[in-house]
Amino acid sequence: MTSMKRREMLHTTAAMTLGAIAGCAAPTVASNQPRTPFTVADTYIPIVGSDEMFPVRRIYCIGRNYAAHAREMGSDPTREPPFFFQKPTDAIQNVAPGTTANHPYPTLTKNYHYEIELVAALGKGGRNVPVEKALDLVYGYAIGLDMTRRDLQRGMGDQKKPWEIGKSFDMSAPIGPIHKVAQTGHFKQGSIWLKVNGQTKQDANLSQMIWSVAEQIAKLSEAFELMPGDIIFSGTPENVGPVVKGDVMEGHIDGLPNLSVKVV
Repeated sequence: MTSMKRREMLHTTAAMTLGAIAGCAAPTVASNQPRTPFTVADTYIPIVGSDEMFPVRRIYCIGRNYAAHAREMGSDPTREPPFFFQKPTDAIQNVAPGTTANHPYPTLTKNYHYEIELVAALGKGGRNVPVEKALDLVYGYAIGLDMTRRDLQRGMGDQKKPWEIGKSFDMSAPIGPIHKVAQTGHFKQGSIWLKVNGQTKQDANLSQMIWSVAEQIAKLSEAFELMPGDIIFSGTPENVGPVVKGDVMEGHIDGLPNLSVKVV
């Protein structure tokens, strides 16, 4: 092995190790990969009780999946079918349990909102998956935040333009580690809440979802071929609201470690 190749291998190994420790995306190396002019990092989420990492393929999010939240956003939850949007994989910000991660206040916004959510991570895929078989696709669950530049989202919505700029930006999806289904079972009920600086802002029960995780998977699979590595943010309860620099958000779902981030 030449010294140059040895240096390249050491550099790649170090980058992967650093990425895993920091909770950031890290490049992968495969013998059959084509030569490229630069490396694009893959995205991973730690798996509890394992030295493996969960590779993220797509991030799906459901909108207005709790009735009270739908009403506070100006919708009628009794008549609306579920709708979905996506975030880029580099929206992931891994947050280790027992820590408070620094979360950067994004550019362009003056109205930055929290949305606490249960996240389902898929280990299997499929098309037109029946509801009764949908949960078979779930590998595990995590707690996450769907952070939103609300002013940009509403501004684009008022213009009847896509509001991706309000949802799909760097580090807009802080998330805890994935817990395998065998460890937790499936989440159909249980407390979900979010506090800002110790004050409760969102407080609901997972049983109040309009569309269950199984129904979300079934609906998504009608529009997309779901794949292993897809994750689904399952919607947020009412009382979303703004945070500013210095605020600490703490999110909770029964059965999962709390998620804590500080806006910087």
